[in-house]
Amino acid sequence: MERHDDELIHFEAQGAAPLPPASVEGHVGRAGARIWYASYGTGPAVILLHGGLGHSGNWGYQVPALLASGRRVVLIDSRGHGRSTRDISPYSYELMAADVLAVMDELRLEKAAFIGWSDGACIALILAMTAPSRVEGVFFFACNMDPSGTLEFVPTPVIDRCFARHAKDYAALSATPDDFNSFVDAVSLMMRTEPNYQAADLGRIRVPVAIVLGEKDEFIKAEHAEYLARSIPDAQMIYLPAVSHFAPLQRPAAFNAAIISFLDGIR
Repeated sequence: MERHDDELIHFEAQGAAPLPPASVEGHVGRAGARIWYASYGTGPAVILLHGGLGHSGNWGYQVPALLASGRRVVLIDSRGHGRSTRDISPYSYELMAADVLAVMDELRLEKAAFIGWSDGACIALILAMTAPSRVEGVFFFACNMDPSGTLEFVPTPVIDRCFARHAKDYAALSATPDDFNSFVDAVSLMMRTEPNYQAADLGRIRVPVAIVLGEKDEFIKAEHAEYLARSIPDAQMIYLPAVSHFAPLQRPAAFNAAIISFLDGIR
């Protein structure tokens, strides 16, 4: 029987499952930052892009399942997150999308499928718009593509536990471990003002996309997710029952089944 962590009690205390040893691990320098990446296994490439304030270790329950399905998994810490550094430049989703392409070039990956969570989903969909030849498909979990798509913020114990884990992990992994508050401020500014894509932009996407939302998501309006699914040609709309913005941690078996089903469908 799968263990559930719906309240993120285990995640706050222990984090996600440890990542396996990487086949390749390193940093690539780009635009004032050093971007950390790791690659695991062989097969069709899947790039996992984590959410804002988190890091690639939050995918600890997904990496083994994807490896078992015969895929190569690539993790990337967004600039300033986890093991990646940043300079004083403002954050933008477009800047982080360009960082992803730099990692793909470093690894000589011509094309990959993307699993994006929150901010990582936005980054992946920007790549689908701006570099479609590099994108097999996008599993877009729990994000907005313009500021109207977010709910009014209401603190909850689950959000507080996730934030506490992020603070601990930042102190343990970052090259600037004492800068968590300024990091949060900089990322939060981006989240309040970006992204700013319109239906016409979404309508130009020509890669397979699944718009995915937990039925209890704390941040994203369901009607916005449905708007995205209508606006992107041939996009799927998938609701994940009984989970929130933190589904990959709360009920990983169900989340993993959804991502593998999507990936199988675009092969």
